[in-house]
Order: sequence, then C-alpha cells, then structure tokens
Amino acid sequence: MTQKTTAVVIEGEMTIVNAGLTREQLLEALNSGRQVEVDLSRVNELDSAGLQLMIAARREATAREVPLHFVGHSGAVLEVLHLCNLSDQFDAVAVTAAQ
Repeated sequence: MTQKTTAVVIEGEMTIVNAGLTREQLLEALNSGRQVEVDLSRVNELDSAGLQLMIAARREATAREVPLHFVGHSGAVLEVLHLCNLSDQFDAVAVTAAQ
C-alpha cells in the first residue's frame, strides 16, 4: 500500500444489518480520488447485501476511474464468491498454509 492509497478495513459481518455503514465507508474512500484497498480479512459473514456492496463499489470505482482492490479475502468471503462464481471478479484466491 502506498501513501496514495486509501485503506478500508471491514470487520465482522458484511451483511444487510450494517450495509449502510459499510456503504458509507466505501463511498468515503472512493471520494478521496486515490487508489482504494479494501481489506476483507476480518469479515466473518457475507450475505447478498454485502456482495451487492462489493459489486456496486466496483462499478462506482470504474465510473470514477479510481483503482479499487479487495484484498485479504477471509474464508467467509471466499466461500460466497466461489458459490456465486465471482472469484475472478474480485481477485479471490484461497490462501493455504503452504503459501
């Protein structure tokens, strides 16, 4: 991560319960106009609302021409992305103990 990167760390549930707060975090980061890195390593639950936020953030970043990277995908995130066949869209790669 460089000084020209805005970091966002999402912790706990990324669900309908906190979708509004998460949306605000992502929009605020995109408003910086700098590259955005979203750390998903502490997400312990992801539902369809959380997944929609990721998709919407990706679209918004593309429209604004702001680089957006999701990193550190937790097991919960990987499971949903694989289930929805979206792993390639979010650079979701399983990390094993050997890596």
